[in-house]
Formats: sequence, C-alpha cells, structure tokens
Amino acid sequence: VHLVESGGGLGQAGGSLRLSCAASGGTSSSYSMGWCRQARGKELEFVAAISWVGRYTDYADSVKGRFTISRDEAKNTLYLQMNNLKPEDTAVYYCAIDKDTRWNTPTTKLAYDYWGQGTQVTVSS
Repeated sequence: VHLVESGGGLGQAGGSLRLSCAASGGTSSSYSMGWCRQARGKELEFVAAISWVGRYTDYADSVKGRFTISRDEAKNTLYLQMNNLKPEDTAVYYCAIDKDTRWNTPTTKLAYDYWGQGTQVTVSS
C-alpha cells in the first residue's frame, strides 16, 4: 500500500486548506483511514478518522467543527478539509490506513498500519 499526501502549504489564520491522500496498491480503499499530525517537538497526534465508504467519522476535540474528513472510493483518495485554521494547526500531516477494520474510526496512532510521507501545513497568524 502506497499513500501520497498533497495540498499542504502556507495558510493564514482563519483561512482554509484541503489536504488529499492518494492511495494505491492492494485494497486500500476498503479500510478505515485517518489523518494524524506532528508539530515540531511534539508527539504525533490523532486528527480525524473515517470508516469505509465514509459511514462513520471521528475527530480530535481540537479540530472538531473546523476540519472535515471525507473519502472518494472511486478515486482511492482521502481528504481533509481544514477551515478556520489556527497557528496551532501548524504541523506535518500524515494520512494512514488501518487494515484491521472497515467500520471503526481509529483514534490512536498505533492502530494504523500504513503511512504516507507527510505534508507540511504552516498557519501564520
């Protein structure tokens, strides 16, 4: 399974960015997926998760109401729409797949089996 993130860059506080994650190899689109992030000097943390065909979603409290996770099964692509950005959203964002479940929304980084290389998001105040 190969995951490639894109869409990161520089955003302004209060602005929006959309991240994409293209998946290839195996049956990657048939499993739960998620986004995690790591700010400089901090631990990797969960951001959002989505089950197969997007039936269920879950979010970290810090992004709830501002970020939306979605997926397009036909395109094998995962998205993260980030609105009302804050400087504390600055981090490297990683997409990931949990091949042990289709219907759960894993909220712990240890649940994920495959990871992308990450994309940097920087939010200026």
